[in-house]
Amino acid sequence: MSESTMKSYLADHPRMIGAVFMMLLLLTQAGNAAAGPITIISGP
Repeated sequence: MSESTMKSYLADHPRMIGAVFMMLLLLTQAGNAAAGPITIISGP
């Protein structure tokens, strides 16, 4: 979606602003969890 399309959609549907915010928040948290420390055990 282009920026103007997203702005007009959110202007028409103000309740979706919270939903979009929560999705972005969850995605950033999932990215941080995926990039966390990884333990590698090699050998017996």
